[in-house]
Amino acid sequence: MTIPAFETIKTSLENGVATLTLNRPDKLNAWNSQMMLDLRAAFEWTDQTDEVRAVIITGEGRAFCSGVDSSKADTPEKEAAEKYLTVSARKHYGEWRDGAGLLTLRIFDSLKPVIAAVNGASVGAGATIQMGMDIRMASTEAKYGFVFTRRAITPEGCSTWFLSRHVGLQMAFDWIYTGRWVSAQEALEKGLVHSVHEPDQLLPAARALAEQIATNAAPVPVAAARRMLLRMAGAPDPMEAHIIESRVNQELAKSPDRIEGVKSSLEKRTPEFTASVSANAPEIFRAVWGEETRD
Repeated sequence: MTIPAFETIKTSLENGVATLTLNRPDKLNAWNSQMMLDLRAAFEWTDQTDEVRAVIITGEGRAFCSGVDSSKADTPEKEAAEKYLTVSARKHYGEWRDGAGLLTLRIFDSLKPVIAAVNGASVGAGATIQMGMDIRMASTEAKYGFVFTRRAITPEGCSTWFLSRHVGLQMAFDWIYTGRWVSAQEALEKGLVHSVHEPDQLLPAARALAEQIATNAAPVPVAAARRMLLRMAGAPDPMEAHIIESRVNQELAKSPDRIEGVKSSLEKRTPEFTASVSANAPEIFRAVWGEETRD
């Protein structure tokens, strides 16, 4: 199997866990259009590669992502606004869309669980692209800056949908209105991050969690459960969850993995699941939710 190479990120695959490392350390992994394109392409790879059971995203060097690359901040306003968007993306959607949002929506649609290993500062887009990731684990040296109002803009990256779901409206108002630094400890206390680790223990902890998923969980139900949890976060009534859960489990009952899950439990061994996420998860999604498109 070939692991793809990208201009702005490093990729690896070990024990079912793909690690995507933002790799512009000389720029503190600043966000640009190429990084957006590389990450979207990397998620196409992880979705279509059944050896990948979980995804970790981290940063090279001392930052996770320092936000939009401001090295050309003196360029004309239109060029500065568009430098991290591609012509193809604008034409595709027929109107201007922010690049962080394009990536966050792609992460939202991932077929694999996504864990952020936040090794350092996460500013602007570097913070908002994490909002669509499933679990955020932070280094003691990590910090968040939702600095938009200090730059005379508003939040992007779909963060006005995600952030209040993670921390509640009051904290979202605080962090967005003030644009102040949020420490890893505060982010933990308010529910934005799952756990905080010493710098040298962050990636091992993230890999240990990801490998639990990769080793023990049936990949197709994981893909389905991920979509269910994200969709039901905005559902107005538990009846919607009841209907979707019933439909999904009816579809999963047709899979040989259902029998394997029971047998491996009775035999007290590691399960050997064979259903393919790349083929079977989209089939279930179509059966339960119908055809969908972001276009």
